[in-house]
Amino acid sequence: MTNKTIEFLNVLHLRGPNIWTYRSVLEAWVDIHDLEDCPSNVIPGFYERLTAMLPTLIEHRCSIGERGGFLQRLRDGTWPGHILEHVTLELQNLAGMTGGFGKARETSLRGVYKVVIRAWQKDVSMAALNMGHDLLMAAIESRPYDVDAAVARLRDLVDTHMLGPSTRCIVEAAADKSRRIPFIRLLAEGNLVQLGYGARQRRIWTAETDRTPAIAESISREKDLTKTLLESCGVPIPEGRIVDGIEDAIEAAGDIGFPVVIKPSDGNHARGVFTNVRSPDEIRELYPLSAAEGSEVIVERFIRGAEHRLLVVGGKMVAANKGDMVSVVGDGEHSIDELIETQINSDPRRGVEHEFPLYLIKLDRYPAAQMEVARQGFTGASVPPAGQEVMIVRTSNMAFDVTDEVHPDTAELACLAARIVGLDIAGVDLVCEDISKPLDVQQGAIVEVNAGPGLLMHIKPGVGQPRPVGEAIVDHLFAKDADSRIPVVGVSGSRGKTPVARLIAHLLRISGQYTGLACSQGVFLDGRQVETAEGTNWDAAERVLMNRSVEAAVFENGCRSILADGTVYDRCLVGVVTNVDPELHYGEFYMDSPEKVWNVFRTQVDLVLPYGASVLNAEDPAVVEMAPLSDGEVIFYGVDSAAEALAAARTEGKRSVYARDGKLILATGESEEVLAPMSEVVMLANGADAAPGVLSNLLAAVAGAWALGISPAMIRAGIKPYDPAAPLRADY
Repeated sequence: MTNKTIEFLNVLHLRGPNIWTYRSVLEAWVDIHDLEDCPSNVIPGFYERLTAMLPTLIEHRCSIGERGGFLQRLRDGTWPGHILEHVTLELQNLAGMTGGFGKARETSLRGVYKVVIRAWQKDVSMAALNMGHDLLMAAIESRPYDVDAAVARLRDLVDTHMLGPSTRCIVEAAADKSRRIPFIRLLAEGNLVQLGYGARQRRIWTAETDRTPAIAESISREKDLTKTLLESCGVPIPEGRIVDGIEDAIEAAGDIGFPVVIKPSDGNHARGVFTNVRSPDEIRELYPLSAAEGSEVIVERFIRGAEHRLLVVGGKMVAANKGDMVSVVGDGEHSIDELIETQINSDPRRGVEHEFPLYLIKLDRYPAAQMEVARQGFTGASVPPAGQEVMIVRTSNMAFDVTDEVHPDTAELACLAARIVGLDIAGVDLVCEDISKPLDVQQGAIVEVNAGPGLLMHIKPGVGQPRPVGEAIVDHLFAKDADSRIPVVGVSGSRGKTPVARLIAHLLRISGQYTGLACSQGVFLDGRQVETAEGTNWDAAERVLMNRSVEAAVFENGCRSILADGTVYDRCLVGVVTNVDPELHYGEFYMDSPEKVWNVFRTQVDLVLPYGASVLNAEDPAVVEMAPLSDGEVIFYGVDSAAEALAAARTEGKRSVYARDGKLILATGESEEVLAPMSEVVMLANGADAAPGVLSNLLAAVAGAWALGISPAMIRAGIKPYDPAAPLRADY
């Protein structure tokens, strides 16, 4: 009896950089059982069925490195673990998560593989992985599978769980290789994001930032107050006032003169806004709809022209879009509702998801559109004569980029409006007939100033050039020469990690930096224990980087934590590797060879920044082999000053740290500086020979502190009285 199935033994979510890649992934442990004897080229009809289900697999280059490479592997014969990787990635691609990293590797157990896929968001990628499994089994067993339904479900999950397009464009701009600003999502299913670490962080919430004053946001929601402030500073606005009831609205319209605009005083997203209102009867019909969207209603002068949205960031206009007017042309056969579907909603740019720059139009959902059609003597069921144009919506999506057409005076007025309200990022709405001319020559006016403006219209306009608004916001938050990173130290190795991490944190703290430490003994802030070892995990370590007070951070990274979670930081200024003892790590995660264990610890070196340093044990050959992997400086340390790596470092003019003749020595090339006699260091009170591991740990910490730029005098003052056996200071 055979067992041709694919079984998930375990799925890990590696949230940070890991042994596979710098980004978060799912690592699935997969047992393919008897399918180990069934590569793809021996399953009848499998290739045809799978490619019919997912024809876009032709774009996968695979290890061959060219379009169609994966399909060639399918034809030649490859195993289900590898196929599952590509199927899952393609489902994610079809759901809008393009690109992605994938790997499939055998373990030492027959039929058991590690399948690794890029995980933009855990819930979405887990769903894609399970769907990929079901699709693959359907193709193997010659069963139908509804790919369209699966992709639709994934898109729903993307919309629910992943960052919205406005937030995402800012995060992507921050993470771009030109800036490499790290980020932390502060709400699992929201758009609150931290850019940068610790004391150097900034926060965004969609297109609002931690520089957006709460008072300014409140002013922007009060449309009448906004208009009053703008008018007092000479900004052109439409005349109008808040009204109290339908009859008062009719009276206000009579004073202003028809046509008018009716809108809620504190609404948003144009809900309840009705333009070009021409009569008291229309006011009676529309007033309740407007009142339902806000606490009060404003009646104001109708301004002829098109509505425009100007985006102001940090006092500069960075993008501008224009609204469109939408109409249909009768053919004498089809109703207006049918014409809307065929002439308007058939546009591929229209849709219900955020990714579409134009929205779908349904008369029964838009009272303003119903009113516009009724004015022309029609309803949705009417069949207009052939050739007759019927206006559907006068002001629709702000989807037409006009950034390069905005008159400089108008751009400056928009920036002034944002400053008056007090917003660092603002969507300034104005109405005029020609955006290339000043407002005062055409009776144009600014009608609203909005906080948290949507950015999709600018990054994906229906017509025109996309604008780099995410980059503009990142540049507003971080000057080009500003560092978004605090000094981060990672300490890894088979033994000695905890004492090394604690001592480096101690040296950072006495040097005047508020220091966070996450190690196997708990979480410490400025020397005080705030979480116990039992409570210490990846989330607790991440909270160190989220703390606005933290000016430097130290993290202990054991083999198990790297394999189970990845590292909590994306890159580090200093990475320390103490030693590699493979046998200590056998038994879990299919670790069964020195090479696999070495690959785990090299992760620490891979994460060192180009302007940082790797601190490596010169007396461990496996650690020495990691030196070429470092993007930054390499500082060797060792108890034996004659160690080959230390001798080479002195010859090559590099920095090193070692012990000789009872002294701790800092060396730059052949130039040496005695840091301290070992007899004066409390932690070596029993002698270096009695505790060689203690001395090695001390040298590692000294090298790490030196790499951080802490002066020898400060290091000396810190290590002499330091007693690692002293009771921990608790504050919780």
